[in-house]
Formats: sequence, C-alpha cells, structure tokens
Amino acid sequence: MPCLFALAACSGSADEATDPTPVALVSLGKASTGDIAQSVTLYGEIERGGDGQIVLAAPVEARVLSIDAPAGTAVAVGTVVARLQASPVSQAQARAAGADATAAQLALARAQRLRADGLASDADVEGARARAAAASALSVSFGQRSAGLVLRAPHAGYVDTTGASAGDIVQPGAVIATLSRAGVVKARFGVDPALARSLPPGSSLEVHPGDGSPPFSVPIRSVSPVANAQTRLATILVDIPAERGLGAGQPLSARVVTRTASAAVTVPYAALLDDGGQPFVFVVKDGVAHRRDVEVGASDGTSAAVRKGIAPGDLVIVTGATAVEDGMKVRTK
Repeated sequence: MPCLFALAACSGSADEATDPTPVALVSLGKASTGDIAQSVTLYGEIERGGDGQIVLAAPVEARVLSIDAPAGTAVAVGTVVARLQASPVSQAQARAAGADATAAQLALARAQRLRADGLASDADVEGARARAAAASALSVSFGQRSAGLVLRAPHAGYVDTTGASAGDIVQPGAVIATLSRAGVVKARFGVDPALARSLPPGSSLEVHPGDGSPPFSVPIRSVSPVANAQTRLATILVDIPAERGLGAGQPLSARVVTRTASAAVTVPYAALLDDGGQPFVFVVKDGVAHRRDVEVGASDGTSAAVRKGIAPGDLVIVTGATAVEDGMKVRTK
C-alpha cells in the first residue's frame, strides 16, 4: 500500500511538470509613427534618334581613309570625325554625269538653233531644256556629294558609335558615325499603363544612371498611357540635363513615388500576413498572440502604413508568425 501511494504521488508530479499548451518561438517588432513613401522602379534608356542624335553617313560609295574621332570623343562644331575618298565607281559616275550634262547642254543649243530656223518645234526645245536641266542637276549633285567626303560634327557633342573602319568600302547612305548632341537629351521609361494614369506631368522621377554615377531627380515631361504593342508598357518621357553627359542608348533605371503616408502608424513589412486577401498581423500581449485584421496603406518594402487595427507601441510578430494561431502563447528568440 505505501508503495502504491508513492507511485501515485510520483505520477501526479510528472504530469504537473509537463505543460501540453504549444508555445511558438518568434521575434517581435514595434508599431511606430512615421512617414512612408511607396515607390516603384522603372527601366528605360536615353532616346536614340530624334533631336538629340546626329548621324553622319557616306554621301557616295567611298573608301574610309580615317576615323579621326572614335567613339567616346568629345567634339566641337566643325570637328573632323571621318575622312572618305570617292571609290572608282563613284568617280566614274561623277565623270559620266558631267559628260551627260555637257551633252545635254549642246543638244539644247542645237534645238534652239533649229527652232530659230523653223526646223524644230517649241515642244522639241522644251524637251531638250528639261533633259539639260535634269542632267545638270545630277552632275551638280555628284559634285556636291563628292565634295562632302570630310565628315564634320555639325553640333557640339560626343561620338556615340562608329560604323566603319579605315580601309572599308562603304555604300551611299552607310552610317559612318552617330553623335549625341550636347545639351538636353530625352529619356524614355516603360511603366504599367494603370500606374501611368496616376502620374501627372511634373511629378518627380529619381533617375539612376547605368554607369554608376549618382542619382538625380527630374520632372516628368509627358506621360502616354497607351501601351506599346510589344512591351505592354506605357511611356514616360523626361529631359536629362546636359551636364549629366549621358549618351544615346545608355540604360537607366528610375524610382517614382506612387503613394505616401504622413505621420502614419507603421509596422515592419515582414509582420504583414494575408488571409484570402485580408491582411492581418499578430499582436503579442502578455506572451499571447492575438490576430488583428488591418487596413494597409503605403509601403516602402521595409515598413508599411496601417490605417486601422494597430496602435503605436504594439508589439507585432515579425518572424515565426506562420506557425502561430490566434490565442497561442509565444516566446521570443
């Protein structure tokens, strides 16, 4: 009998030492008051073409003698960028055009003499005059193009690219070099069409150059909410100041503020959970977690504004919340 009582006593004390209530291990953060600016990242580039870019092309078939200003060179007005020499084919075409112009002028003079003698009509003279004018214009065109074989910068700026090397034979219209005009250039960014409609011109855009130089802010020049057929994105245009020295095609990223919250109750973003579209957090009081449904405002990815459901100073679960249920005991890491 004493042994049975002793065993019963031992069993009871062991049960009392074992607490079956689950306890979750969590870390906590505190709700506070502050300002939040929610922003999104956009991607774009300095616009190619348009007023900001200049193309120097071969006026006739030619051989490239030299590239005097390679890519990256700063140029002033009149700086020689490349030197060309008319190819044998171009020289032969120019000689032929000159000979045709001379022959057409002689034919016109003959038609005029015949008309004076009554052996040709006015139509014959006018036809000869038209042929002479066309032949002369072609000859002059060849002469002007052949005289333009030293390619110079028409405006101050920078050489972006060169499309040929010394010794190359290039066709008429072939791009020899592209230049970025010194001065204001435009940058184009893609943006979600729904967001584009909420960004009025004049809104500030924080631009981050792809070359690692410091970011800077510029106002939005224009917003087109029409989505591009390929990218499905709308377009934002901004002016980039000349002193930034950014060239055509240079990649950029930018951040634009879409929502703000001033003097708002904020919680760590990691504390937010979702239940079928209803955001909520766990508030811990006296070691017990309590679910609080909340209404979320602006968020910067680190903190989120909470319009209702939380008070400044409340302790919220930041990590370990997925293992917590409403009313569960918790302990901190």
